[in-house]
Amino acid sequence: MFSRTCEYGIRAMIFIAQHSKNGARVGIREIAAGIDSPEHFIAKIMQELGRKGVVQSVKGPNGGFYLDDKGRECTLAKIVRMLDGDQLFTGCGLGLRQCSEAHPCPIHEEFKKIRQEIGAMLENSRIGEFTAKLDEHQLFLKRK
Repeated sequence: MFSRTCEYGIRAMIFIAQHSKNGARVGIREIAAGIDSPEHFIAKIMQELGRKGVVQSVKGPNGGFYLDDKGRECTLAKIVRMLDGDQLFTGCGLGLRQCSEAHPCPIHEEFKKIRQEIGAMLENSRIGEFTAKLDEHQLFLKRK
């Protein structure tokens, strides 16, 4: 459903929210280990998210990434749009460019409902809301 970039980006943002909630900063190595991703790949993703203003960073020996209150309120939908574009929210289930209300593909109506439900879930999910359940080990971010 998401690109690998988007999967890692969402997981990284949730990981950072969990580990920076008390003012700590999280380095690339720690993020990569915590979400089971390659360091170089997650570094590029974090650089992009930093440029777009959803995550903050500080350089230097005590530096790293962190989220402020605004970052914790960022929706998963915003991260998806930043990293994958709008295709998930507007695209055809069969990947057809000409699919529309006026010229629907065979799965248009059913896929439209699914796309709307996924969009609503992503719009209503904020990065910071997952931290308590992660702390309680009700959720996880890394493959075992």
